[in-house]
Amino acid sequence: MSVAAFAYIQRWRYWLLAGLALAAIVLSACQPQNLKSQAARIPQLVISTTTDPKTFNYALNNSVPNVFSFTFDGLVDEHGLTAEVVPALAESWQVSADKKRITFTLREGMKWSDGQPLTADDVLFSYKDVYLNETIPTDVRDSFRIGEKKLLPDVKKLDDRRIEFILPEPSSPFVRALVAKILPAHSLRQTVFTKGPDGNPRFLSTWGTDTNPTEIVTNGPYTIESYTSSQRIVYRRNPYYWRKGAQGEALPYIDRIIWQVVENSDGRMLRFRSGDLDMAGLRPEDFSLLKREEQRGKFAILNGGAASGTTFIALNQNRATNADGKPFVDPIKTRWFTNKAFRQAIAYALDRQSIINNLFRGIGELQNSPISVQSPYFLSPQQGLKVYEHNPQKAKALLTGAGFKYDPKGQLFDADGNRIRFTMILPAGSRSGQQFAAQMQQDLKRIGIQLDLNPVDFNVMVESVGNRNWECYFISYTGGVEPNDGANYWTSSGTSHDFNQGPSVGSPPIKNWVVSDWEQEIDRLFIAGAREYDENKRKQIYADFQRIVQEQLPVIHLVTPTALSAIRDRVKGVQFSGLDTRGSLWNVYELKVTNN
Repeated sequence: MSVAAFAYIQRWRYWLLAGLALAAIVLSACQPQNLKSQAARIPQLVISTTTDPKTFNYALNNSVPNVFSFTFDGLVDEHGLTAEVVPALAESWQVSADKKRITFTLREGMKWSDGQPLTADDVLFSYKDVYLNETIPTDVRDSFRIGEKKLLPDVKKLDDRRIEFILPEPSSPFVRALVAKILPAHSLRQTVFTKGPDGNPRFLSTWGTDTNPTEIVTNGPYTIESYTSSQRIVYRRNPYYWRKGAQGEALPYIDRIIWQVVENSDGRMLRFRSGDLDMAGLRPEDFSLLKREEQRGKFAILNGGAASGTTFIALNQNRATNADGKPFVDPIKTRWFTNKAFRQAIAYALDRQSIINNLFRGIGELQNSPISVQSPYFLSPQQGLKVYEHNPQKAKALLTGAGFKYDPKGQLFDADGNRIRFTMILPAGSRSGQQFAAQMQQDLKRIGIQLDLNPVDFNVMVESVGNRNWECYFISYTGGVEPNDGANYWTSSGTSHDFNQGPSVGSPPIKNWVVSDWEQEIDRLFIAGAREYDENKRKQIYADFQRIVQEQLPVIHLVTPTALSAIRDRVKGVQFSGLDTRGSLWNVYELKVTNN
């Protein structure tokens, strides 16, 4: 089962409510006073997460929060300030003249957290036996599909430190996709090739959250020391981590990280203000309150500019049925949702500027593109991108022109007399998110549409979307600078193509799935964009993509919040920007904490 995080390959799929704040209340059993006393004895960082992780198995993960930015590295990484592709486990790589062979050289002498050598065998296992293995239902694989036929690359070991990827055709974003984490062959290989009682590879049930965390072998800066459901995860410094400091000293500097499970934004702010947390992402309403407390509270508020990513609502346009012929979505509502005029009317009805003014306290800007504003491929309204300014009368005109009708009470009906009413699901843990949704509910009421709100547990939402059992959802995704990272969501064959999800490996079969002409054109553009190396031509390709999205509105973009983070003065080395999707922790390995 797949679902679209904040996605895109993992970093785009992450389900974050960014400035809408899915944040947290920690259970009293976490005993913050004990955490403080521990922090006084060892270098320790106390932060928060929004909900429990779903798995400790990276290949099977499809949501945030997750443990993997602390526990695993890939061949390459993205710099948290510039989004530049930088070496990680691979110290270098070479691209052949025909751009179809890429050879990576691993760093010398690396080890896993259990002391075993990390070699090209682990890279070969991770890619050939897991990510490129069609019997393993991993969403990571989508980021490696190349060309019109969605072919996968081949991979081979040259020696203990060199691995070569052989591509079916040139792919300009391929190297960036190799942020995928490298897994330990010596711990996991047997699980891939043996089957459990259900007939599936044991790998699919390996390293779940019921696993003893000390059994998880990692290559990142931290291992998992302990996990208490609904309370906290404790990370311990990996003694074999490959990075070294400027003087050759072992990294990371911080011995332990306490990751408290905090389920709403008010609780998170309460704990930060009381000193129980060392850092916290801020909502707009938190800013003015905390700004007055900076000096007394010994912290600083960092402004990272526009947050990377997109916030939007989507309507489920899937006309498919399950194997028994039962539609996933009520066909009456599907007829509304697949009507472009209906979607455009909703876009015109939403008063996004009022949301910024009233709910975001003016700290944000209108969002009109599926590509993050920091990307060089971003197309602005000034460059001709279509926008939907608040205009209820235009919304009503579009609806009546499409055959919808109003009764004397101003309620909207379709041509068959069906009242226009549908349900929006959204994560339940954010007061500001609830306010945002309530504003949209009122906006749609003004054009005769009844929008019912269904706040649910985040994991319930993931389950619903993955099963295609939803009508409308409200969500945010993290972003990045490379548009192809969104192929998993935007291409019709992507396993996170939520608004019209097709068949997927490992899921029950579906029938009568229909792909629209404009979806096929987006497919073509993403193939062309991946093949193209000329930057000016790539910009034109992705400009066309953005124009289609804003014309067809498979999702309706809302606002871009400003990225704000409050950091204790005792935490040193934080480098924060709107591109940082890891909560001010992209360079966690070089952060330091003091005890004053």
